[in-house]
Amino acid sequence: MERRHAMVKRKEFILGAAVGLTFAAAATAGGVIQWPGAQAEAVQSGRLIPSSGVAGAAFAPPQGAPRSFADIFDQVAPAVVQIDVRTRIPTPRGGGMFTIPGTPFQFPVPPGAAPGGQGEGEEDEGIVSQGSGSGFFISADGFIVTNNHVIENAQEITIRLSDERELTARLVGRDADTDLAVLKVDGGPFPFVQFEENATPRVGDWVLAVGNPFGLGGTATAGIVSSTGRNLPLQESTFTDFLQIDAAINRGNSGGPTFDIYGRVVGVNTAIFTPTGGSVGVGFAIPAATARAITDRLMRGQQIERGYLGVEIANLLPDLREALGLPADFRGAYINDVTPDTPASRAGLRAGDIVTSVNGRRLDGSTAVTRAVAATQPGETLELEILREGRPQTLTVRVGRRPENLGRELQDTPPAEAPAEAPVTGELIEGLRVTPVTAALRQRFDIPADVSGLVITEVTPRSAAARASLQPGHVIRQVNQRPVASPADFRTAIAAARGADRSVALLLVRTPERNAPVVLELAEAE
Repeated sequence: MERRHAMVKRKEFILGAAVGLTFAAAATAGGVIQWPGAQAEAVQSGRLIPSSGVAGAAFAPPQGAPRSFADIFDQVAPAVVQIDVRTRIPTPRGGGMFTIPGTPFQFPVPPGAAPGGQGEGEEDEGIVSQGSGSGFFISADGFIVTNNHVIENAQEITIRLSDERELTARLVGRDADTDLAVLKVDGGPFPFVQFEENATPRVGDWVLAVGNPFGLGGTATAGIVSSTGRNLPLQESTFTDFLQIDAAINRGNSGGPTFDIYGRVVGVNTAIFTPTGGSVGVGFAIPAATARAITDRLMRGQQIERGYLGVEIANLLPDLREALGLPADFRGAYINDVTPDTPASRAGLRAGDIVTSVNGRRLDGSTAVTRAVAATQPGETLELEILREGRPQTLTVRVGRRPENLGRELQDTPPAEAPAEAPVTGELIEGLRVTPVTAALRQRFDIPADVSGLVITEVTPRSAAARASLQPGHVIRQVNQRPVASPADFRTAIAAARGADRSVALLLVRTPERNAPVVLELAEAE
């Protein structure tokens, strides 16, 4: 797979901006949705009634389903809407560059092109952008589900129905972490659909995606479920196991529904993986099970609160297990760092700890731990089993409230400037010249006051340390989960690893950005 040429597009809605000219750009949909049920219950005003499934086979096709999806489309299409938004993008005074939200594209703004861009003391009103996405009614009284990125920062939201009526919508609530939003229009009753919550789609099941690609509206594409439980390299993927589908998802499909062959909503179209910018048959939808819990709470006017510990964690990869002498089937999440004055620090968690279970439930990686914590309400307690320096321990943590936009603040961190040259000091160990942190070194390398350990002042070229990307200014905080404060500590830890017949050691290293585990290949003993 040529990852250099392919990318996951986070916004699937059409977006344009006017600066004398009209620019159009595209972005993908990203978000999380759960599955409010769509069973054939008592008839409600305006509700679209899906076909009945076969008892004992939730996704067995009804007679003739593979031959045509026309009946299903006719049944559910009236509930799908086009969402048009107007957003004002701030622009630099006197010209410059502006970025269309949700895209990587920048466009030049000539002086005076943006209203308010001239005149001292005038407020910069920015550029008016227009975007278009998809959504669908989930109640007869006008509640609509879409992606958060479709309506984020929108000043005006207009809904276009399948009968070409246009209604003004208001934002009821949104959740950036799952990229879900709920809108409301007045009037009704409106035709609506519901999320499926009792049946889980299988790989190979038919699906139908309906939405507003390229602003065309009322478009259906069909395919199958290609995979389930997909994690994507998106911020919005933290709390979502996406459905992968091969029904075509294109620009403007953001927020549209994914139906099964009974007309039940099993997902929300949200992202594509593409080397070209268009659909190549690898699309992703937020599962209905995720969406229902979020949209139900948003409809009730509730904020989405998630549990928070204050740790930075990573998967316990095979090379980390090898360095620590753990079995190949050992599972857990490695704690890179603990934020001061957080629930984790108050409970005694430390960088280098390995979380193996939450409330007695074994978890196999960092994503599972993050979701288990996030599913806990702030103020509740969790019992964590950890492995520290080879010994199991149990800690009780009172969960806090997860801050908004957690993790996004690192996306725009500027690169650190190279420190000024200074005399190289310290002892040479495994291709690294190291020395305890001093006030001078702390200032030279901009090392935070709460970081202690051994500063790397030189890296031997073409050594294992150089291949591990270690650099001067990095601080070695631990070796094989044990804190090091002197070169003697470092040598002792390396000798212990060799004594245990290990060829690598696990270093916990402070870089200019954050803590990171580094597996160091040990030189052969002389």
